[in-house]
Amino acid sequence: MQNSLTILYVYKDKDRSRVSKSLLSLQNQTNVDFNVLFIDFGSNTTFSEQIQSELKNFDFVKYQYSYHQNKPWSRAKAINIGLKLVETEYVFVADIDMIFKENFVSTLHAIKSPTKSIYFKVGFLNQAASEKDTSFENYKISFESQAGAQGLSLFPTQALKDIHGFDEFLHFWGAEDEDIHNRLKTFGLEEIFYNQEVLMVHQWHEIYRKAESSKLSCDLRINAISKINQARLIYNKVNLRTIVNKKWGEIRTKHDFETLNNHSETIKIIIKKENIDHFLFSELPSIQNQIISVEFIEDQDKNSLKRLAKKWLKKSVPQYYSLKEVNDAVLLHIISFYHNYNYFYKVSEDKKSIKFRIQK
Repeated sequence: MQNSLTILYVYKDKDRSRVSKSLLSLQNQTNVDFNVLFIDFGSNTTFSEQIQSELKNFDFVKYQYSYHQNKPWSRAKAINIGLKLVETEYVFVADIDMIFKENFVSTLHAIKSPTKSIYFKVGFLNQAASEKDTSFENYKISFESQAGAQGLSLFPTQALKDIHGFDEFLHFWGAEDEDIHNRLKTFGLEEIFYNQEVLMVHQWHEIYRKAESSKLSCDLRINAISKINQARLIYNKVNLRTIVNKKWGEIRTKHDFETLNNHSETIKIIIKKENIDHFLFSELPSIQNQIISVEFIEDQDKNSLKRLAKKWLKKSVPQYYSLKEVNDAVLLHIISFYHNYNYFYKVSEDKKSIKFRIQK
């Protein structure tokens, strides 16, 4: 008999021990009418091989890799890739940090409805409790989520597909869960908060906002991205938007990855303000039917005695962006205008240059 429920996980470059704990809790469910779809959103080779090895221990899991390497994290995009592959009537959007109570799946089947989106109360564990191996009942919960924390949700699959899934403008972390519930409500679904019991606990990890930084990082980030995502959330809500994506749920293939990875011609762009502004607002929008590859670099003469003397004499000198400013500007342009294209973005290990390639 075909299962009627898919539990959807999204993942990239994370500790497999948390994944193992989560899947072990599903292995012990009293109701086995479910399958798991596990979307790997472009993990590096080491993490990808490790997680695939771990998943072989669970015969109810299907693994799907998308070549979103060298791209910023987007939970919305990762979920949508999975959603396109879901064939069951209902889908629960899970998280690798969750440990589920034994009656979790039974409860989902008892409360599922084609006219409701349902999100759940979550118990949060501290770091010490998360490291323990114990039964669900013995976990010491530090605090519980309240109405409004909507990250763990049960949906009728067709309704999600009808509104083209989660908003793919949203990258990194923040707003995608509240936004999907808002748009489904506008679409006509009833929103329900299930708080009769704690059916899942959250394993401790560092939250993204604490990791945001004003400094350039090889781990792709945009400063204050959470505020930008919140503005998008409000915009969608105020304007009663339901469908926000033209294209959605697109997998990146190995061919996509190799096409950019094997492209060798690169233009070096010194990060003078006029160079960056021209590239973003003139050159990049005009490119069609080709690959462009650029490397943003600092000017070796930026701190020369000649330039410093001119500056001291109040003569005209070139103005520069910092590499962090370039990083944030380029990533924000990608998110806003080019996230559906095949592209490559990488900060060098020494943080002295940024490579960007795009196929338009």
